[in-house]
Amino acid sequence: MFDLRGQLTQTQSIALGIIGGTVLIALWWVLAEVLAVPALDYRAPNLDDPALQNLNRDSLLRADSILFVNARQVGKIYKILPTPMHVVQAYPKLLEEDNMVKHTLHSVWLNLKGYFWAILISFLIGGLIGFIPLFNGLFAKPVDAMRYLPISALTGLFMLWFGLGDGMKVAFLAFGILVYMIPVIVQRIREVEDVHLQTSYTLGAGNWQTLRAVYLPSVFSKFMEDLRVLTAISWTYIIIAEILNNTGGLGSLIYWLARRDKTDKVFAVLLLIILIGILQDRLFVYLDKRLFPHKYYKTKADGLKEVQTGIYIVFGVFALSILLPLFVSIPGDLLVQGAGLVFLAAVGLIVMGELKLWKSLEGV
Repeated sequence: MFDLRGQLTQTQSIALGIIGGTVLIALWWVLAEVLAVPALDYRAPNLDDPALQNLNRDSLLRADSILFVNARQVGKIYKILPTPMHVVQAYPKLLEEDNMVKHTLHSVWLNLKGYFWAILISFLIGGLIGFIPLFNGLFAKPVDAMRYLPISALTGLFMLWFGLGDGMKVAFLAFGILVYMIPVIVQRIREVEDVHLQTSYTLGAGNWQTLRAVYLPSVFSKFMEDLRVLTAISWTYIIIAEILNNTGGLGSLIYWLARRDKTDKVFAVLLLIILIGILQDRLFVYLDKRLFPHKYYKTKADGLKEVQTGIYIVFGVFALSILLPLFVSIPGDLLVQGAGLVFLAAVGLIVMGELKLWKSLEGV
């Protein structure tokens, strides 16, 4: 366990993960108790009390001091750092009092829309820079330098350009992602191995066939790993954008809870964001395994075709849900119902494919 770059067994990894999580929770609990202040059963002297009317200032201060010293401690106040138990107990209150589900869905939807526009724009610009030398010479260095922009300092400009609605938040998030995503795509294009390109040209493939059969599979298979890294960045920027205009979302919820000194609820929402980020990471891992099975499976497995078809349908429904309202006036309820039906059909196809895949791999 102490060798350089040594490998842990699965049992060791699980055991150490549980121990590490337990230690962190214990340290959190101890620190919360240390920072807590005592809650006293104390009330200041009532100046309207007739018995105190004839007392001078020094006498009143002495009476107040005696009451404070003799006050009985009735508990603790965890204003700075709540305990893990207080954070867990805050979730039912968030659901009942603060509409946490609505805020969560709002933030997730904005996050997905930001990803959509960032990926679309990044592949267009990154493809031009990576494939065509003219655009590479013109824009590669300026685009690469945009990574050093302090994105949070641009919030005022985005409010000026896009207003205060959700469009501004999506644009801000998309820009915050694509300034890192474009150089990554250019780099992935350059990393395509020459042996694959030479083989393609030897077989008589043209530029379009080489792009479709060599470049795109190679770039996309590596790009999925880059998306996992950018997940954390996306949540940072969407929270910043939602704080700017408190119209909904987890960022807005955190802002108002902090204003009211609800630290237990603030920590609960922060843990929720971490959980969503972990689920997104697992989703990208799943998509990578199913869309690029050559990285994980040595033989062709039954069911992959159905799973991939279902995933592509989900992607198509998601893209249409974003693009159609821009060109066609569709009632929101109708759009949700139609997209929901197609989405459920696609999920059914994915489940059917997963069952076939499981049976196929079980026999290997």
